Amino acid sequence: MSKIKPYKDSNLSKKEQVAKMFDTISENYDGLNRVISFGIDVKWRKKVVNIVKSHQAKTILDIATGTGDLAISMASTNAEKIIGLDISSGMLEVGKQKIEKKGLSDKIEMVLADSESMPFKDNTFDAITVAFGVRNFEHLKKGLAEILRVLKPNGVFIILETSIPTKTPYKQGYKFYTKNILPLIGKLFSKDKSAYKYLCESASVFPYGEALNNILREIGFINVEDFPQTMGVATIYKSSKK
Repeated sequence: MSKIKPYKDSNLSKKEQVAKMFDTISENYDGLNRVISFGIDVKWRKKVVNIVKSHQAKTILDIATGTGDLAISMASTNAEKIIGLDISSGMLEVGKQKIEKKGLSDKIEMVLADSESMPFKDNTFDAITVAFGVRNFEHLKKGLAEILRVLKPNGVFIILETSIPTKTPYKQGYKFYTKNILPLIGKLFSKDKSAYKYLCESASVFPYGEALNNILREIGFINVEDFPQTMGVATIYKSSKK
């Protein structure tokens, strides 16, 4: 597994660097995300919400929740409790303000914690989601094992993550966009120039499709499926627990 980090000249661990990076870009993260994905990420998140809804989950954990977009969307399900967990206090602060404005503070709780060592008991959640977060784990397999631990038997685990198109001309178009256009947008709109370079680089080397499916199976997840989105620029992974 690649050890790409946001700040190459820093002695901090990847985990510490990721927290620092998201703290720095938290204020303009939502707007920049819409620009970068042309708003398509909203559609992808709706699909994740619909999967959770179909499983009638009462307790939901959204890991790497960031500013809480996915956790807030989960309020449309019949869930009684939704927890958004993130390592960045800056991102969570933005999320808390959004939740309060929408009057959802009694339903959604934001928790500052490490996804590789979570403060929850075994078999706690009916559904767990991670949108564009697993590639930021310092130890992917450790993080996935921790998710398996807190997921209830027969619970559903859903990952939404970037992937790389395999068909021409989408593969070439994606490579050009991520190498040339995306970092430029990051430089123009973000005060942290390293952040969006890291987000591009980490996406380009992260396992996707069957490679990630096999890692999920190795950890112990069952009924593993993947659903490529928008010509394969993102993929939804669905799995469960015995």
